[in-house]
Amino acid sequence: MKGRLIIYFKKQDLKDRWFWGDRYLRSLVHFFRKKNISSLERVFINLCKALQAKKISFVKNLPFDKIKDGDKIVVLGIGKNVLKGYHKKNKIIAGIGLMTHPNEWPTLFEDYPIATYLQHSTWTARIYNKWYGENTCTIWPVGIDTYYWEAKKTSARKDILVYVKFLWNKERNTTEILNPILNILDNHQVNYKLIIYGSYTIKEYKKILKSSIGMIFLCEHESQGLAYQEAMAMDVPIFAWDQGFWLDTNRFTWGEKEPVPASSVPYFDETCGEKFKDLEEFNTKLPKFIESSIKGKYEPRDYILKNLSLEKSAERILAILNEAYG
Repeated sequence: MKGRLIIYFKKQDLKDRWFWGDRYLRSLVHFFRKKNISSLERVFINLCKALQAKKISFVKNLPFDKIKDGDKIVVLGIGKNVLKGYHKKNKIIAGIGLMTHPNEWPTLFEDYPIATYLQHSTWTARIYNKWYGENTCTIWPVGIDTYYWEAKKTSARKDILVYVKFLWNKERNTTEILNPILNILDNHQVNYKLIIYGSYTIKEYKKILKSSIGMIFLCEHESQGLAYQEAMAMDVPIFAWDQGFWLDTNRFTWGEKEPVPASSVPYFDETCGEKFKDLEEFNTKLPKFIESSIKGKYEPRDYILKNLSLEKSAERILAILNEAYG
C-alpha cells in the first residue's frame, strides 16, 4: 500500500456541566474509575486488531497537520468535532458515529473530502444512502476477536442467558416482553441467567457465556450487534427478538416519514439460532431452540469465522481503501 495508513478515533470534547473547569475534574474521575469501553471505541480497537492480524502497518491519531500527500485516512469517532481542524486534500473514509442520522449533518460531504461514510450493516446503510445519495455509504462490519472470544465445549454449559438491551420504552418492554419471557422460561423449568446491557464487564460477560447453552437476545435493533456476535464467537446460539423496524423516537424529527426496516441481528442465518417477532412465536420456537442448542445443531462460531472475524474485517476495509484511493 503506497502512502501511510492513518486511522483516528476521537470522542466528543467534554464541556463544563456544573461549574467552570469541572470537565477537567470529570476527565480525571473517568481516568481512575473502572469503566467499560463504549461500543464505538471497541470498533476502533478491533479495527487496530484486524489490521495487526493481517500485518498491515498503520499510524494512530497523527495530528492532522502532519498528514502528507498520499496518506490514506480513516476517521472514526463520536460527534462532528472529530473532523474539526482537518484542512488536507486527502480523501477521508469516515464513520461510524459522527452523527446519529444524516439529517444532523446534511453537508458532511461538502464540508470535508469524504470518500465514503461507513456503516455496519445493510439496513443502516440504506438510511444514509437515501439522504446522502446512492453509494455514498459503504458497509463495513467490524471484526470480532475470535481469539479472545474462543469456544471451549464443556459440561458446565447448562443455562440460557437472557441478554436485555432495550433502547426505547424500557418499562413497557420489560412489562410486555421481558417478564412474559421469564415466566415462559419458568413454566418450562429452564435455568437462566439475566444480564442488562452496560451492567457488566467484558470478563464477567465471557464467564457467563462459558456456562450458557444459548442466549435470548432482547433488543429492538442493532447496527451490528457486537454482544450477540461475541456470544456466537463462543459458539453460543442466539434466540433473537427481531421485531423488524427502526424505532428511534427521533426518527420523525429527522424527517423519516415511512417505516424503516431494521434488524436486531443484521448478521445471522439458520446456523446461528432462531428469531421471533412476538411472544407467540417465542413460545412456539423455544423448545426447538433449547433442544437444538443442547444437541449442538447450530454452528454460530463458524458463521463468525466465515463472515465477521478480524481477518475478514481487515480484508473488507482494505478493499474500501483500494476503491477510495485507487
